[in-house]
Amino acid sequence: MRQVTTDLSTLMRQEVELAKAEIREEGKKAGKAAGFFGGAGFGGYMVALFLSIALWAGLSNVMDAGWAALIVAVLWGAAAAVLYSMGKKNADRVRGLKRTNDSVQRIPDALKPHPEGVTR
Repeated sequence: MRQVTTDLSTLMRQEVELAKAEIREEGKKAGKAAGFFGGAGFGGYMVALFLSIALWAGLSNVMDAGWAALIVAVLWGAAAAVLYSMGKKNADRVRGLKRTNDSVQRIPDALKPHPEGVTR
């Protein structure tokens, strides 16, 4: 019986180490992907910035530069408002830890800790 217990303990440690190694490897891949997404986001930001400047310069050929800048700013404000609205709708759908909370509520009272019943 002792040998079975030792073998089982060794097997469990090996499985835990394997899981840790897999998590580290997947974490490295996820970090690399996040870096690429970050670079792509910065590139997209730069494109939006320079397109905004180009639109401002183009509009300033037909109107005062101040009004052209205001028009570009209003367009970005409208885009930000739409994105905020969409983000708020999605954030409202996040349920958080509702399932975990529900399952903890169903734990029988016998399994819940009762500090007042513990004697020292």
